[in-house]
Amino acid sequence: MKAPLPDNEIERLAALYSLDILDSPPEKDFDDIVALAAGVCEAPVSMVSLVDADRQWAKARTGADLVETSRDQSFCAHAILGRELLIVPDAREDVRFRDNPSVAAADGIRFYAGAPLMTTDGFALGTLCVMDTEPRRLDQEQQQALRALARQVTAQLELRRYAYALANTTARLQELERRKDDLASLVGGELRSSLRLISAYLERLGDTGFHDAEMADLVGRAAAAHCRGFRELVDHLTTMADAGLGGESLHMRQCDLNRVTQRAVEAVRPIAASKHIWILNHAGGPALPIIADPVRLEQVLTHLLFAAVKYTPEGGRVRVGTEMESGPAVRLDDMDLPDGMRPELFPHLYYGAIANPADVPGPDRGLAVAKRILDAHHATVALSDRPGDGTSLHVVFPYADMTPAELIRDLAVA
Repeated sequence: MKAPLPDNEIERLAALYSLDILDSPPEKDFDDIVALAAGVCEAPVSMVSLVDADRQWAKARTGADLVETSRDQSFCAHAILGRELLIVPDAREDVRFRDNPSVAAADGIRFYAGAPLMTTDGFALGTLCVMDTEPRRLDQEQQQALRALARQVTAQLELRRYAYALANTTARLQELERRKDDLASLVGGELRSSLRLISAYLERLGDTGFHDAEMADLVGRAAAAHCRGFRELVDHLTTMADAGLGGESLHMRQCDLNRVTQRAVEAVRPIAASKHIWILNHAGGPALPIIADPVRLEQVLTHLLFAAVKYTPEGGRVRVGTEMESGPAVRLDDMDLPDGMRPELFPHLYYGAIANPADVPGPDRGLAVAKRILDAHHATVALSDRPGDGTSLHVVFPYADMTPAELIRDLAVA
């Protein structure tokens, strides 16, 4: 059965295309998520599937070779119609899928579970899904983990878009500053003297009381000689008017770092539970006000926590706390295990977010993007690693006495 189109299909496709993710090369960040989803759900096949206008395309997959399929035959086209997990225990018993060629084939799909990839604006881009050739179900813990992993996919996609937009914003602000300097020089020097000369010629031409061909020729020559300067003035003013911050900039306001951190912990907890990793949550106490974009900051902290869980051996411990240091701070400790096993987080944080924080393709691109968003918040990031204690990441934010406008202004010179 062909899935109907969502009510917001045009806006949904616009949101998908704005991410510039379709037909992009495989990336480790997404490959790791589908591997985790397959392991947690004990399913042989898992995919990050994006639903295009007429096809379903896999950004990441494990256990399957097919990269794309027709939207008419897509399970995920049905899953994006709602916000909740779509579970099909036995596709041959479901009227929507029993005639699907991928179901009717020998060793075809019998079980499907897909969590919609919901953006913060409410658009379902596709799904994180798992499939099996045998009928089955997911228990409550598996369902929660699949939803949490789907949120990680969406956060990764949105953070990359915002990191790119921030880079463009910084470039526009720097161009605006340069244009202002050029404009001051142009108006204060060359054009002022030109206007004074033309004004004097016109005044003398008017005083004669008759047509003075010589004076008219002087006025024409002076105006023609400085047309270029006037065009440059108009160009500068137009560029400055267009150098706004754009719709994809961070939406900075005062928020409580404790609450943002708590939400990030709860978002990752189902994934940690599936790996039997204990999250010690010490975030709390008096409010720690900061100026931030709470949605993007929560996504960043969630990704940092997800990385800690991802690179910690099963049975490990991750400690999260908030405190007041030189400013409101979040501390993330990926702790060594009692038997001497060590988490692998440090090299990924160091090479992905500290030593090489550029937004370039690589195994830790998501961490590099997270660092760029933290930089836009004027946060200071410190990293340490000690045998016996594990890896510690400190993120310290400015006090909330800086206004959002001041943060945006300072971004231009960062």
